[in-house]
Formats: sequence, C-alpha cells, structure tokens
Amino acid sequence: MSRHRSVEFVRFLTQIDRQTPAALELHLIVDNYGAHKSPKVKNWLKKHPRFNLHFTPTGSSWLNMVESWFSQITQKRIRRGTFKSVKQLIQAINHYIEIYNHNPTIFSWTKDANMILAKINKCKEALGTPH
Repeated sequence: MSRHRSVEFVRFLTQIDRQTPAALELHLIVDNYGAHKSPKVKNWLKKHPRFNLHFTPTGSSWLNMVESWFSQITQKRIRRGTFKSVKQLIQAINHYIEIYNHNPTIFSWTKDANMILAKINKCKEALGTPH
C-alpha cells in the first residue's frame, strides 16, 4: 500500500482474514513500527483472536539482511532513476527484481553466535544491567 499507517495495516489484516481458512491460527512476524501497535490495531486483534503478532527484536540480524537488500535496490536502481509516477517507480522496482532473480546473491551473516553474544555481554557490562 502506498501509506503505512495503522489504517492500512488493519486493511491488510482484514484481507488476510478473508483469504485464509477460518480454522487456521495465524502468526505474523512484524517489526516494531508504531502502526503495528496502535489502539486501532489492538482493538482489531481483540476481535480476531486467531491472529498472533510476533515482534522482531530491534536490530535482529535477519531483518538487517532484508534492510541490506532494500539498500542495494535503492542505490542501484531507485536513486539512479527519474520517475514521473508511482506506477513508473513500481515498474522499475519490478524490473530490477526480475533481473536480480536471474543471478541472485545469497546474503550471509558474517558473525557467528559467539561474536554476537560477546557484543551483548559487552553492552550489558557498559549499561550495568544483567538483562
């Protein structure tokens, strides 16, 4: 959707609700964007208990990979183009994805679990907190 407010998120949830068999319990992974936690969304979720939102931790590494890919598309295609309409922008993005998918690059983490845990412990020490 062109906007990313709670209204659009509720519209998205409603679409999923309509298109998914009612017997299924649904688990959605979302980031910590405010629109996902608004009163409008909370009220909608209370009326639709089969929906379970799971929030990604800030700085989660898989999300960093997604952001890295968006950074690449921004640098390699969007900033290099001139678009007279949203439709042209969408076409350019879809064309980039089509070309990218012919020879995709695998994203891989460069830090192992021990390095990540060491960084967490260093932060805990600096903040003087056990958690």
